Amino acid sequence: MITLPVTLITACILGLLFIWLCIYVINGRVKNEALIGDAGNTDMLFRIRTHANFTEYVPIFLILLALLELHGGNRIALIVIAAVFVIARVLHILGMGEDANLKPRQIGIVGSFTGIIASSLYGLYLVIA
Repeated sequence: MITLPVTLITACILGLLFIWLCIYVINGRVKNEALIGDAGNTDMLFRIRTHANFTEYVPIFLILLALLELHGGNRIALIVIAAVFVIARVLHILGMGEDANLKPRQIGIVGSFTGIIASSLYGLYLVIA
């Protein structure tokens, strides 16, 4: 049986963050009376974009992580890459908002890029080597 424990744990953590972001957007919709779109409200725009940004980056990372794990990538390396990515996504969330400190957001996006780039390069290495 093929198992992907690093990918599974990472996907579970990111899945819970995704649900938290869904609730965050829903609460904003109630608070700002914005049933569709952002209703011209900056708070809603930040909530929606935080959620959307998460859904834009997480799937490609999880696909890469699973493929690396299937291809026999080093478990410790995969755990480190996954941890960097998860921490980066949390920092990005913390850095979003009209009054938020931009530094966590900047570190978060750099960390997200790092996770995807590292996964991509490691995958190329595994195939070529």
